[in-house]
Amino acid sequence: MSDEKLNWLILAEKFAASGNPHSMRGVAREIFDLDKNSADGPAIMAEAALYLGNLEEAEILARDALTLDKDNLRARFVLGGVAAEKFNLIDELKLLKGVIDDAHKILDDFHSYEHGGRFKILFSDDKKISEDDDKKILLTNTILYKALCLISNGLYLSGDPFSASNALREASGLTKDNEQAAEIYSKHLFLRNYREISPYKVKQAAQKYDSFFASVTKFSNDNINYAPDKKLKIGYISPDFRQHAVSNFIMPLLKNYDAKNFSVTCYQTGKRDFVTDKLKKFKVTWRDVSKLPVQKIAQMIHDDRIDILVDLAGHSQNNSLSVLARKPAPIQICAIGYTATTGLKAVDYFLSDHICMPEKGEPPDFTEKILRVNGCHLCYAPGLIRDIPEAGVHAPVLKNGYVTYGSFNNFAKVSDSVLYAWRAILEEMENSRLVIKNKLCSIDSGVEILTERLKKMSFPLDRVELRPYSKDYLEQYRDIDIALDTFPYTGGLTTCEALYMGVPVIAVRGKSHGSRFGSSILTAADLTELIAINPMGYIKKAVQVGQRIEFIAGYHAGLREQLLKSRLMDAENYMRDLEKCYREIWRNLCEKISEQKRFGRLKLIAEFDSH
Repeated sequence: MSDEKLNWLILAEKFAASGNPHSMRGVAREIFDLDKNSADGPAIMAEAALYLGNLEEAEILARDALTLDKDNLRARFVLGGVAAEKFNLIDELKLLKGVIDDAHKILDDFHSYEHGGRFKILFSDDKKISEDDDKKILLTNTILYKALCLISNGLYLSGDPFSASNALREASGLTKDNEQAAEIYSKHLFLRNYREISPYKVKQAAQKYDSFFASVTKFSNDNINYAPDKKLKIGYISPDFRQHAVSNFIMPLLKNYDAKNFSVTCYQTGKRDFVTDKLKKFKVTWRDVSKLPVQKIAQMIHDDRIDILVDLAGHSQNNSLSVLARKPAPIQICAIGYTATTGLKAVDYFLSDHICMPEKGEPPDFTEKILRVNGCHLCYAPGLIRDIPEAGVHAPVLKNGYVTYGSFNNFAKVSDSVLYAWRAILEEMENSRLVIKNKLCSIDSGVEILTERLKKMSFPLDRVELRPYSKDYLEQYRDIDIALDTFPYTGGLTTCEALYMGVPVIAVRGKSHGSRFGSSILTAADLTELIAINPMGYIKKAVQVGQRIEFIAGYHAGLREQLLKSRLMDAENYMRDLEKCYREIWRNLCEKISEQKRFGRLKLIAEFDSH
């Protein structure tokens, strides 16, 4: 390959990275002029068409490229991208896996690829690697990076979060952009929560995230008045002040706070919609920082003199942890929107409760100190996103003559252990049915993947109904007698919604913070009888409740009213407990700073006396 062509290919990648597909087309034309028989010209043109949303053109051009070079990585990546856009999961995963495997082989041949790490040789001083080879390595690494990022979405949607997480971990080591690497690694950490991992590995992996911010300058926060009993400025930062699951737990923070002793400022980092407009009507200061760079957001929080900054996203999508890494507030807390440690040294506390985190002291899988509130660490407050329909007061079993179990959880949470438990429940409960409803069931190829998985596990498919996601999913809880929670990653909002619609939820109390989330919700709802201590107990409890039709009928008739009176929806007491925690940790910090000042003065006096 000529130097000129290699340089054009590298330029095409720069345009792709900067989101400039039109300039990619210009590069493709230059390559056409250089070599009309090269597959790289139509392949780059195909990739540009993919980014512009011209899927038919992208597919035609990619296939043209493959007639010239059947192994062309870029053209195959484009076909994988087209399949992804069309939600053809089976083709997407097959095509992208092929690209990834072949990219690994190419890089192995150069002896330059360190699996799961950063570049081992890129523009190296090693005389054995020519400059041309360096460029080829760079190009292969770039396509591999894009394929790994893309396949992670397909793997996650198809119910394989473990493989998706591994793909993102590898991708994070293949970009020289530190911010980009941190963002991808953050997604990797989020997806790790879907399966059981030892506490040591959880903490170790999370701590690596902090290293991405090693060179970031942190604010000193010396502009803060450290008076222990002053009116505290609380800041809430989130990308999800919008139509999002977290918005079902945000309203108490903005509506029920004690305005005499606290002020509230919201930092909206995500998109605005009708939910945002509703939240802005509460008596809070609102900052739309969605278009500002990270440093300016941090500077604004610092200039607002926020005393306690509460992050509501953790490692979830489009999070603000890069802002917290700069320490714009003297106390920083991760709360509500995430179930595991952030790994950031700049985050001081993690909000939990005595069910999710029953042990005293600091758990082995968290870098933060644990801040425990009474009851559940979140308060369910529905109604912002849509009007809540009436609960199904009549249990379906009374009409059907058989029990219907159901799960509306994200299918990525459904591990093999969960499926085996569901199969065992169906085997024990003769004539019972299982309804699985989620986004995967909205895709033809997704239904095919799920059905094949159930077949391999010997499910009675004639008793399983796969339902696509729909806007009336709350109303469809009226078809469910008993909801089955997932584990180790339990439901949060899904569990609250099922209960509010009158459907009892069977959950497992796991060993980690996230795996106890369902138990925390059920405890706050006064439904501890629905909590199992292990998967075998989960099966037994689901069968026992299923065999007592009068119990099922009672739950359906009275759960909504019970929930409304429970700790789970008691916004006033929730906020008083939370604000008590805020005040306590603030006073602790003030005392610490006071001691440091006293020590500093004594040290100065001692030094003066010594002279």
